[in-house]
Amino acid sequence: MKPRPDDFAERSKHLQNMTDEELNAYFWHLVEKVVDPLVELARTHTSPSIERSVLLRMGFNSLEAKKLVDMIFERGLLGKGAGHIVWRIAKEHNIDYIEAGRRMINGEYWDDVDRIFKGEKKNG
Repeated sequence: MKPRPDDFAERSKHLQNMTDEELNAYFWHLVEKVVDPLVELARTHTSPSIERSVLLRMGFNSLEAKKLVDMIFERGLLGKGAGHIVWRIAKEHNIDYIEAGRRMINGEYWDDVDRIFKGEKKNG
């Protein structure tokens, strides 16, 4: 394999007269260009198994995670993120998110879920 020519001096000319602040801003601009498509992909491409995995990592057991995901999927809100929905309900009611999720499994708070996420439905 042929070694790559050292052309850094030529490729970096546009950076050489930038201040530290300008370099910092340029760096974050480039980071956003790389990360934004990944964030969009994650937002639009989820699945029940991914959402169950999130809930498991939050501390729900597998039966609870499955039930919550099924209930969220039935409402067409899976693209909002199961963990996000449970967290928002917990925050709104000033309770622990495990308690919020368990109450949701028992049929509570779904009017709040619909109110908070209405018009933003996506199964992703």
